[in-house]
Amino acid sequence: RSWLNDLEVTTLFIEPGSPWENGYIESFNGKLRDELLNREMFTTLTEAKILIEEWRKEYNHVRPHSALNYRPPAPEAIIPLTLT
Repeated sequence: RSWLNDLEVTTLFIEPGSPWENGYIESFNGKLRDELLNREMFTTLTEAKILIEEWRKEYNHVRPHSALNYRPPAPEAIIPLTLT
């Protein structure tokens, strides 16, 4: 918190140290860390930007999400469910 104050950064909506107030973003942050950041050693900022963008595209368009019945979120990739 003092680090944010030193940089004159304020938080919006969520108090620092309260991750339970925003579970969706905390879940995303954990997946980004576990699936990419902990597995790569970036040697340049450009390399980091490219690999993070590739991961983001995979996450948003290909990767199945439990909240979507394990379907990917990209509209063109979603196969409509049929009731039988």
